Amino acid sequence: MSSLQRHIEACNDARSTAQLVPWSIGSARVGWLADAVARSLRSFRDAFRPVDDGLELVAGAGVEGRNRALTRIAAHLATAGIVKLRDEAFDVRAETDSEVLARLDRGALSPLGVISHGVHVNGRVRRPDGLHLWVGWRSKDKGVAPGQLDNLIAGGVPSGLSPMQTLLKEAAEEASMPPALAAQARQVSRISYRMFDGPGVRRDALHCFDLDVPEGFKPVPADDEVERFELWPIERVLRRVRETSDVKFNVNLVLIDLFLREGLVDPASEEGRRLRAGLDPGP
Repeated sequence: MSSLQRHIEACNDARSTAQLVPWSIGSARVGWLADAVARSLRSFRDAFRPVDDGLELVAGAGVEGRNRALTRIAAHLATAGIVKLRDEAFDVRAETDSEVLARLDRGALSPLGVISHGVHVNGRVRRPDGLHLWVGWRSKDKGVAPGQLDNLIAGGVPSGLSPMQTLLKEAAEEASMPPALAAQARQVSRISYRMFDGPGVRRDALHCFDLDVPEGFKPVPADDEVERFELWPIERVLRRVRETSDVKFNVNLVLIDLFLREGLVDPASEEGRRLRAGLDPGP
């Protein structure tokens, strides 16, 4: 296994669903449950009923009925100490691009194994000596990947917002970036992975953007999520990803995608083909 491939494998340790329990909304399979979560939900008989090898949501008609049922389920899991609610709703879909079936508190996404969407922005600066990349040092108080390296802009896509709308919001909140500059970002790829995450399964689809940042702009943290930003030559970023585990787990994947597109890793090589195949195996 190559030093870059290990990051893809680490983010896909739940690729097999053999030990997971599916749950559905009607005929649409929307999530995968670890045994401990499935046991807790089987006892919650007014919210789930057993079907075939899994569980089906018991809900009133329409989206709002499903929303109410999922709100009760999230509260049940929080009372059981399985989730920590975030008071931020995310969309529930059966497939990455399918219709929205319901909304669910962000804190319950992984425990219920539901697809989540996020945006990541590569902040690029072209200089005479080559490509440079803005990287952020995450706050040491973050609950996920504290003190690790991150993209210039990143965040989950909440219910009701598109990836670009989320990007504009996160650009202002995280990097003090004006909307006119952030709006110049262009989507270049989408990657996905499935990994065990505490009591559940994290299923992420990441919308990757490139943004050419002018020399005169310096990002400044506007919230408590990032301690500082630094501008690095892209080769330094590549070495850090190859040789260390200093970069947030899913940011490694976003950067590997960038390395392939920029030719820092030959996309036609055996390593390059294997990396590319691993970046979007499907959620």
